Amino acid sequence: MSSMYCSNSSNHMRLVAVMLLGLIGCSPVPQFDGRQAYRYLLTQTAMGPRNPGSKGHTACRAYLIEELSRLADTLIVQDFEAENLPGTLTNLIARFNPQVENRMILCAHWDTRPWADLDPDPANRTTPIPGANDGASGVAVLLELARVFSSRTPQKGVDIALFDGEDSGEQGRPETFCLGSAYYAKHMLRPRAAYGVLVDMVGDADLDIYVEENSMAYARHVVELIWNCAKGNTSFHGHLKHSVYDDHMNLIGAGVPCAVIIDFDYPYWHTLEDTHDKCSSRSLKAVGDVLLRIVYRYTPQN
Repeated sequence: MSSMYCSNSSNHMRLVAVMLLGLIGCSPVPQFDGRQAYRYLLTQTAMGPRNPGSKGHTACRAYLIEELSRLADTLIVQDFEAENLPGTLTNLIARFNPQVENRMILCAHWDTRPWADLDPDPANRTTPIPGANDGASGVAVLLELARVFSSRTPQKGVDIALFDGEDSGEQGRPETFCLGSAYYAKHMLRPRAAYGVLVDMVGDADLDIYVEENSMAYARHVVELIWNCAKGNTSFHGHLKHSVYDDHMNLIGAGVPCAVIIDFDYPYWHTLEDTHDKCSSRSLKAVGDVLLRIVYRYTPQN
Protein backbone atom coordinates (compact mmCIF):
# COMPACT_ATOMS: atom_id res chain seq x y z
CA MET A 1 0.00 0.00 0.00
CA SER A 2 1.41 3.36 -1.02
CA SER A 3 1.75 6.01 1.64
CA MET A 4 1.89 9.41 0.01
CA TYR A 5 -0.22 12.10 1.63
CA CYS A 6 -1.68 9.70 4.18
CA SER A 7 -2.96 11.47 7.25
CA ASN A 8 -5.35 10.97 10.13
CA SER A 9 -8.32 13.27 9.92
CA SER A 10 -9.78 14.93 12.97
CA ASN A 11 -13.00 15.30 11.05
CA HIS A 12 -15.25 12.46 12.22
CA MET A 13 -18.19 13.66 10.18
CA ARG A 14 -20.87 11.05 10.05
CA LEU A 15 -21.54 9.55 6.64
CA VAL A 16 -25.12 10.22 5.65
CA ALA A 17 -26.22 7.56 3.21
CA VAL A 18 -28.53 9.38 0.85
CA MET A 19 -27.83 7.37 -2.28
CA LEU A 20 -30.67 5.59 -3.99
CA LEU A 21 -29.96 1.93 -4.51
CA GLY A 22 -31.25 -0.06 -7.44
CA LEU A 23 -32.12 -3.63 -6.56
CA ILE A 24 -31.01 -5.93 -9.36
CA GLY A 25 -31.99 -9.28 -7.97
CA CYS A 26 -34.00 -10.91 -5.21
CA SER A 27 -32.18 -14.24 -5.08
CA PRO A 28 -29.86 -14.91 -2.15
CA VAL A 29 -26.35 -13.49 -2.31
CA PRO A 30 -23.75 -16.28 -2.67
CA GLN A 31 -21.61 -17.20 0.31
CA PHE A 32 -18.06 -15.87 0.64
CA ASP A 33 -15.70 -18.52 1.99
CA GLY A 34 -13.27 -16.73 4.29
CA ARG A 35 -11.25 -19.89 4.89
CA GLN A 36 -10.71 -20.35 1.16
CA ALA A 37 -9.69 -16.70 0.88
CA TYR A 38 -7.19 -17.23 3.69
CA ARG A 39 -5.77 -20.22 1.82
CA TYR A 40 -5.28 -17.94 -1.19
CA LEU A 41 -3.40 -15.56 1.12
CA LEU A 42 -1.18 -18.36 2.42
CA THR A 43 -0.39 -19.54 -1.10
CA GLN A 44 0.93 -16.09 -1.96
CA THR A 45 2.98 -15.58 1.19
CA ALA A 46 4.54 -19.04 0.79
CA MET A 47 6.19 -17.70 -2.38
CA GLY A 48 8.09 -15.11 -0.34
CA PRO A 49 8.20 -11.39 -1.15
CA ARG A 50 6.58 -10.55 -4.50
CA ASN A 51 8.40 -7.33 -5.36
CA PRO A 52 9.22 -6.83 -9.06
CA GLY A 53 12.31 -8.74 -10.15
CA SER A 54 12.12 -11.30 -7.34
CA LYS A 55 11.59 -15.05 -7.62
CA GLY A 56 8.37 -14.65 -5.65
CA HIS A 57 7.10 -12.11 -8.15
CA THR A 58 7.72 -14.51 -11.04
CA ALA A 59 6.06 -17.40 -9.20
CA CYS A 60 3.05 -15.35 -8.14
CA ARG A 61 2.51 -14.02 -11.67
CA ALA A 62 2.37 -17.59 -12.99
CA TYR A 63 0.03 -18.67 -10.18
CA LEU A 64 -2.39 -15.80 -10.69
CA ILE A 65 -2.50 -16.33 -14.44
CA GLU A 66 -3.24 -20.03 -13.93
CA GLU A 67 -6.01 -19.36 -11.40
CA LEU A 68 -7.71 -16.54 -13.26
CA SER A 69 -7.48 -18.29 -16.64
CA ARG A 70 -9.42 -21.15 -15.09
CA LEU A 71 -12.06 -18.97 -13.42
CA ALA A 72 -12.70 -15.98 -15.69
CA ASP A 73 -14.54 -15.72 -19.00
CA THR A 74 -11.57 -13.76 -20.37
CA LEU A 75 -8.17 -12.93 -18.92
CA ILE A 76 -6.22 -9.94 -20.22
CA VAL A 77 -2.49 -9.88 -19.43
CA GLN A 78 -1.01 -6.37 -19.58
CA ASP A 79 2.79 -6.51 -19.52
CA PHE A 80 4.68 -3.23 -19.23
CA GLU A 81 8.04 -1.80 -18.24
CA ALA A 82 8.67 0.73 -15.50
CA GLU A 83 11.63 3.05 -15.10
CA ASN A 84 13.99 2.05 -12.26
CA LEU A 85 12.20 -1.27 -11.62
CA PRO A 86 13.68 -4.61 -12.71
CA GLY A 87 12.02 -6.97 -15.13
CA THR A 88 8.55 -6.86 -16.63
CA LEU A 89 5.52 -5.76 -14.63
CA THR A 90 2.11 -7.31 -15.23
CA ASN A 91 -1.49 -6.27 -14.71
CA LEU A 92 -4.08 -9.04 -14.84
CA ILE A 93 -7.70 -8.24 -15.73
CA ALA A 94 -10.17 -11.09 -15.33
CA ARG A 95 -13.45 -10.32 -17.09
CA PHE A 96 -16.84 -11.81 -16.28
CA ASN A 97 -19.65 -11.11 -18.76
CA PRO A 98 -17.14 -9.24 -20.95
CA GLN A 99 -19.82 -8.25 -23.46
CA VAL A 100 -22.07 -6.52 -20.91
CA GLU A 101 -21.99 -2.71 -21.00
CA ASN A 102 -23.19 -2.25 -17.41
CA ARG A 103 -20.06 -3.19 -15.48
CA MET A 104 -17.91 -2.44 -12.48
CA ILE A 105 -14.26 -3.04 -11.60
CA LEU A 106 -12.91 -4.64 -8.43
CA CYS A 107 -9.18 -4.18 -7.95
CA ALA A 108 -6.18 -4.79 -5.71
CA HIS A 109 -2.39 -4.75 -6.05
CA TRP A 110 -0.49 -8.03 -6.07
CA ASP A 111 3.10 -6.80 -5.71
CA THR A 112 4.85 -6.22 -2.38
CA ARG A 113 7.18 -3.49 -1.15
CA PRO A 114 10.89 -4.13 -1.91
CA TRP A 115 12.05 -2.78 1.44
CA ALA A 116 10.71 -2.69 4.99
CA ASP A 117 11.39 1.02 5.38
CA LEU A 118 9.15 1.38 8.46
CA ASP A 119 10.54 -1.59 10.36
CA PRO A 120 11.50 -0.67 13.95
CA ASP A 121 14.90 -2.34 13.43
CA PRO A 122 17.05 -0.23 11.06
CA ALA A 123 18.92 -3.38 10.01
CA ASN A 124 15.73 -4.68 8.37
CA ARG A 125 14.86 -1.61 6.34
CA THR A 126 16.40 -2.78 3.07
CA THR A 127 14.76 -6.23 3.23
CA PRO A 128 11.60 -6.93 1.17
CA ILE A 129 8.39 -7.28 3.19
CA PRO A 130 6.35 -10.52 3.31
CA GLY A 131 3.23 -8.56 2.35
CA ALA A 132 0.58 -10.77 3.91
CA ASN A 133 -1.82 -7.91 4.52
CA ASP A 134 -0.26 -5.31 2.21
CA GLY A 135 -0.38 -7.30 -1.01
CA ALA A 136 -1.83 -10.77 -0.45
CA SER A 137 -5.05 -9.89 1.39
CA GLY A 138 -6.74 -7.89 -1.36
CA VAL A 139 -5.77 -10.48 -3.96
CA ALA A 140 -7.09 -13.27 -1.73
CA VAL A 141 -10.50 -11.60 -1.47
CA LEU A 142 -10.70 -11.08 -5.23
CA LEU A 143 -9.61 -14.63 -6.04
CA GLU A 144 -12.41 -15.95 -3.86
CA LEU A 145 -14.84 -13.60 -5.62
CA ALA A 146 -13.61 -14.93 -8.96
CA ARG A 147 -14.31 -18.46 -7.75
CA VAL A 148 -17.86 -17.42 -6.80
CA PHE A 149 -18.41 -15.64 -10.13
CA SER A 150 -17.25 -18.70 -12.06
CA SER A 151 -19.98 -20.81 -10.49
CA ARG A 152 -22.71 -18.17 -10.42
CA THR A 153 -22.39 -15.56 -13.14
CA PRO A 154 -23.38 -12.04 -12.02
CA GLN A 155 -26.02 -10.18 -14.02
CA LYS A 156 -23.73 -7.18 -14.45
CA GLY A 157 -20.30 -7.23 -16.03
CA VAL A 158 -17.44 -7.42 -13.55
CA ASP A 159 -13.73 -6.87 -14.10
CA ILE A 160 -11.26 -8.06 -11.48
CA ALA A 161 -7.99 -6.16 -11.93
CA LEU A 162 -4.79 -7.10 -10.12
CA PHE A 163 -2.30 -4.25 -10.47
CA ASP A 164 1.47 -4.57 -10.34
CA GLY A 165 4.02 -1.95 -9.30
CA GLU A 166 1.89 -0.30 -6.64
CA ASP A 167 4.34 -0.39 -3.77
CA SER A 168 7.86 0.28 -5.09
CA GLY A 169 7.69 4.04 -4.79
CA GLU A 170 9.72 6.64 -2.97
CA GLN A 171 8.10 8.47 -0.07
CA GLY A 172 7.03 11.96 -1.08
CA ARG A 173 6.95 11.14 -4.81
CA PRO A 174 3.43 9.94 -5.61
CA GLU A 175 4.23 9.43 -9.29
CA THR A 176 6.55 6.55 -8.31
CA PHE A 177 3.73 4.54 -6.73
CA CYS A 178 0.66 2.87 -8.28
CA LEU A 179 2.36 2.21 -11.61
CA GLY A 180 0.10 -0.65 -12.68
CA SER A 181 -3.11 1.29 -12.21
CA ALA A 182 -1.53 4.27 -14.01
CA TYR A 183 -0.77 2.00 -16.97
CA TYR A 184 -4.26 0.51 -16.87
CA ALA A 185 -5.83 3.98 -16.80
CA LYS A 186 -4.08 4.75 -20.10
CA HIS A 187 -5.04 1.39 -21.66
CA MET A 188 -8.51 0.86 -20.25
CA LEU A 189 -10.57 -2.02 -21.57
CA ARG A 190 -13.92 -1.63 -23.34
CA PRO A 191 -16.66 -1.69 -22.32
CA ARG A 192 -15.41 0.58 -19.54
CA ALA A 193 -16.42 0.08 -15.94
CA ALA A 194 -18.87 2.69 -14.66
CA TYR A 195 -17.46 2.58 -11.14
CA GLY A 196 -15.01 0.62 -9.04
CA VAL A 197 -13.94 -0.59 -5.61
CA LEU A 198 -10.32 -1.03 -4.57
CA VAL A 199 -9.44 -3.39 -1.72
CA ASP A 200 -6.11 -2.95 0.06
CA MET A 201 -4.87 -4.12 3.47
CA VAL A 202 -8.12 -5.89 4.36
CA GLY A 203 -6.75 -8.94 6.19
CA ASP A 204 -5.85 -7.41 9.56
CA ALA A 205 -7.19 -9.67 12.31
CA ASP A 206 -8.26 -6.49 14.12
CA LEU A 207 -10.08 -5.03 11.12
CA ASP A 208 -11.44 -1.49 11.15
CA ILE A 209 -12.55 0.11 7.88
CA TYR A 210 -13.26 3.85 7.78
CA VAL A 211 -14.41 6.13 4.97
CA GLU A 212 -11.33 7.29 3.08
CA GLU A 213 -11.33 11.02 2.32
CA ASN A 214 -10.41 10.96 -1.39
CA SER A 215 -13.03 8.29 -2.02
CA MET A 216 -15.67 10.47 -0.38
CA ALA A 217 -14.55 13.53 -2.33
CA TYR A 218 -14.43 11.93 -5.78
CA ALA A 219 -16.62 8.80 -5.60
CA ARG A 220 -19.23 9.60 -2.98
CA HIS A 221 -21.94 7.46 -4.55
CA VAL A 222 -19.60 4.44 -4.50
CA VAL A 223 -18.76 5.07 -0.84
CA GLU A 224 -22.45 5.22 -0.02
CA LEU A 225 -23.05 2.01 -1.94
CA ILE A 226 -20.33 0.25 0.06
CA TRP A 227 -21.62 1.44 3.41
CA ASN A 228 -25.21 0.60 2.59
CA CYS A 229 -24.07 -2.92 1.75
CA ALA A 230 -22.01 -3.03 4.96
CA LYS A 231 -24.92 -2.32 7.31
CA GLY A 232 -24.60 -4.56 10.35
CA ASN A 233 -20.94 -5.32 9.57
CA THR A 234 -19.03 -4.24 12.68
CA SER A 235 -15.73 -3.90 10.80
CA PHE A 236 -17.07 -0.92 8.82
CA HIS A 237 -17.29 2.49 10.51
CA GLY A 238 -19.24 5.25 8.78
CA HIS A 239 -17.03 8.27 9.40
CA LEU A 240 -13.98 9.77 7.76
CA LYS A 241 -10.44 8.79 8.67
CA HIS A 242 -7.26 8.96 6.57
CA SER A 243 -6.51 10.46 3.19
CA VAL A 244 -4.74 7.83 1.10
CA TYR A 245 -3.08 7.97 -2.31
CA ASP A 246 -3.70 4.50 -3.73
CA ASP A 247 -4.62 2.83 -7.02
CA HIS A 248 -8.15 4.26 -6.88
CA MET A 249 -6.76 7.72 -7.63
CA ASN A 250 -5.58 6.69 -11.10
CA LEU A 251 -9.02 5.27 -11.92
CA ILE A 252 -10.66 8.45 -10.66
CA GLY A 253 -8.29 10.46 -12.86
CA ALA A 254 -9.38 8.38 -15.86
CA GLY A 255 -13.06 9.11 -15.20
CA VAL A 256 -14.00 5.95 -13.28
CA PRO A 257 -15.29 6.82 -9.77
CA CYS A 258 -13.55 4.41 -7.42
CA ALA A 259 -13.53 4.06 -3.64
CA VAL A 260 -10.96 2.22 -1.54
CA ILE A 261 -11.76 -0.23 1.26
CA ILE A 262 -8.68 -0.09 3.48
CA ASP A 263 -7.64 -0.54 7.10
CA PHE A 264 -4.86 2.02 7.42
CA ASP A 265 -4.38 1.49 11.16
CA TYR A 266 -2.34 -1.68 10.62
CA PRO A 267 0.68 -1.53 12.96
CA TYR A 268 2.88 -3.83 10.83
CA TRP A 269 2.64 -1.80 7.63
CA HIS A 270 5.90 -1.80 5.62
CA THR A 271 7.68 -3.96 8.21
CA LEU A 272 8.93 -7.54 8.26
CA GLU A 273 6.11 -8.35 10.68
CA ASP A 274 3.47 -8.11 7.93
CA THR A 275 3.01 -11.87 8.11
CA HIS A 276 0.08 -14.25 7.69
CA ASP A 277 -0.44 -14.71 11.43
CA LYS A 278 -1.51 -11.04 11.65
CA CYS A 279 -4.40 -11.76 9.25
CA SER A 280 -7.63 -13.71 9.65
CA SER A 281 -10.22 -15.45 7.52
CA ARG A 282 -12.89 -13.55 9.45
CA SER A 283 -11.59 -10.20 8.24
CA LEU A 284 -11.34 -11.38 4.63
CA LYS A 285 -14.93 -12.62 4.85
CA ALA A 286 -16.15 -9.31 6.31
CA VAL A 287 -14.93 -7.50 3.21
CA GLY A 288 -15.88 -10.23 0.76
CA ASP A 289 -19.46 -10.30 2.04
CA VAL A 290 -19.84 -6.58 1.32
CA LEU A 291 -18.44 -6.93 -2.19
CA LEU A 292 -20.78 -9.82 -2.98
CA ARG A 293 -23.77 -7.72 -1.93
CA ILE A 294 -22.61 -4.95 -4.23
CA VAL A 295 -22.20 -7.30 -7.18
CA TYR A 296 -25.36 -9.37 -6.79
CA ARG A 297 -27.88 -7.01 -5.25
CA TYR A 298 -27.27 -3.36 -6.04
CA THR A 299 -26.16 -0.84 -8.58
CA PRO A 300 -25.43 2.82 -7.75
CA GLN A 301 -27.69 5.54 -9.11
CA ASN A 302 -25.79 8.77 -9.82
